Amino acid sequence: MPLSPKLLNDGEEVVVDTRTHAKALLVPLLALILILIVAIFVSRAIGDAGDGLVGWLTWATAGIASILLSVIPFFNWLTSTYAITNRRLVTRNGILTKRGHDIPLARISDVAFEHGLIDRMLGCGTLIISDASTHGTVSLRDIPHVEDAHRMLNGLLNDIHHND
Repeated sequence: MPLSPKLLNDGEEVVVDTRTHAKALLVPLLALILILIVAIFVSRAIGDAGDGLVGWLTWATAGIASILLSVIPFFNWLTSTYAITNRRLVTRNGILTKRGHDIPLARISDVAFEHGLIDRMLGCGTLIISDASTHGTVSLRDIPHVEDAHRMLNGLLNDIHHND
């Protein structure tokens, strides 16, 4: 879901537009598989001995757990985006309630990244942005191609600070 052109100011253009890496869906997927395995095991274990109510409770519990542990994290991932324009860093997230955070590039004082072994294998990492606000730092986790985003953001910051 690219950043809407309605959110851009005159002369502003998007340099990077992304969401977190699909790696963020690994734990919800494993949770869904585990929930299904447990529900099937319980259903088969009670078999004919169950009066139907236990079976319904098992699958209702599995459904609720699936929604909480898999469906909601998937929609959070789907609706969370990060964009870097030539003027600011824009974050948007939320399923029912949308939240946005914009940091003007002129306020960013430092940009760093980190990625562990698994992150390097999957091609993602955490972009750590320090700004001149009371919040201090903003960590954008599981950014695909984090080194490219880091390099582009540093280039934009260099342009801004040398044009002042």
